[in-house]
Amino acid sequence: MLKKITTLNQKNFLLLLYIVTLCVFAPAVYWLINSDSQFFPEAKTDSNTVQKRISIGDKILVTAHSNVSKQAGVEAFADGDYVNAIEKFNAALLSDRNDPESRIYLNNTVAAKTEDPYIIGVSVPVGGNLDVAQEILRGVAQAQDEINHRGGINGRLMMIKIANDDNDSKIAQEIAERFVKDKKVLAVVGHNDSNTSIAAAPIYQRSGLVMITPTSSAEMLATMGSYIFRTTPSTRDLAQTLAEYAVEMAGKKNIAICADSEAEVSVSFKDNFTWAVYNYGGKIAPLDCDLAAADFSPTEIPSQAVSQGADALLLAPSVRKVDKAIEIVEANEDRLTLLGNHSMTTYKTLQEGKKDANGMVLSVAWYPSLANSFTKNAQELWGGGVNWRTAMAYDATQALSKAIASGSEREKIQQVLANPEFSSQGASSSITFLPSGDRNSRGTLVKVYPGKTSGTGYDFVALESKVK
Repeated sequence: MLKKITTLNQKNFLLLLYIVTLCVFAPAVYWLINSDSQFFPEAKTDSNTVQKRISIGDKILVTAHSNVSKQAGVEAFADGDYVNAIEKFNAALLSDRNDPESRIYLNNTVAAKTEDPYIIGVSVPVGGNLDVAQEILRGVAQAQDEINHRGGINGRLMMIKIANDDNDSKIAQEIAERFVKDKKVLAVVGHNDSNTSIAAAPIYQRSGLVMITPTSSAEMLATMGSYIFRTTPSTRDLAQTLAEYAVEMAGKKNIAICADSEAEVSVSFKDNFTWAVYNYGGKIAPLDCDLAAADFSPTEIPSQAVSQGADALLLAPSVRKVDKAIEIVEANEDRLTLLGNHSMTTYKTLQEGKKDANGMVLSVAWYPSLANSFTKNAQELWGGGVNWRTAMAYDATQALSKAIASGSEREKIQQVLANPEFSSQGASSSITFLPSGDRNSRGTLVKVYPGKTSGTGYDFVALESKVK
């Protein structure tokens, strides 16, 4: 009997000890598991590849700009050692000032030390087109830098959660789902390619999360819903600007077109350009030039266009087919006047096209002016010039900042942006939106011309400064 009582007391003691241990240590264990979830909640729920594509400072996505200091910075950030992370990100920028990811992570780390910062997402094609991804990130980073240095939004700093979608529609949809589930993400700047934006837009619309694309211009995007906006002009506005120049200023009356049948932005630009050319009194040559065709042969395109009586050739690729358009540029040998859509304004066009691209006129969303404060600040921050993608990403971030200042709920942000009275200062002009979500603006024209800014021997310059 005594033995049974002793055994029972031992069991009661062990049970009591377990309960006390659970009460003391369970909160600590819970805190350790969830301490990072404020800024990257996907870390405790995701085991798939999407987690590897999203970072707020805990991992490097742009590995082309990786160095020892930057790696130490992301490790410190992931550990919650923000003092050390700030030191390391500053060191990374000293050795590579042109890296927008390090700039964003530095700003994020400073913001993480404050109380309840605002978070917005940005999705860019790091693995699809690195140059384009960095151009967009520079605009977001510059806006974040300015916003946080002036005290943030209503006293709360801004953090940027970066995602890499590779310009892949399926990946973009997975990232959109992740942003939607992360309730701290108030809005999204992205995506880049129009096909990618069109694929992701229904997810944002259905879930009530604002998406502002800085670069997707396909007209279809305007029909995707009230939560979808853009800061770049639509293909209609860009194409009309270029068609007016080609027919009325350059006197080109028979224009051939090369486009990408698999890209909505390319098809949209071709359709709008065709309509505008006929409206101005010109015509379109019956050239069969599909950059997505399996039997595409760039060397034959200029000869075929000339034989059809064409006096100009429009190259309207998606950003994915710029390489093929450049092959046509090289094969042209000055036979046809070259025109280009906004996708052609890439460093690669200058680097590989060079003298063959000299004189090409393109329609873009924006052109830098040295008298503009945004341009001056960009040169000081990045050590060089920036293009329209950077400016439009800057504008998207600034527009969101002003909307968040009026209310940080997702629905409220949409209501502010959709208000006809909404206006925010952008890189060179005010940002206003039409009821469709399109920006109320037109394109501007640039020309490939010999210069020293890009380092290739050629630059994109304002058309009016060189055309006589």
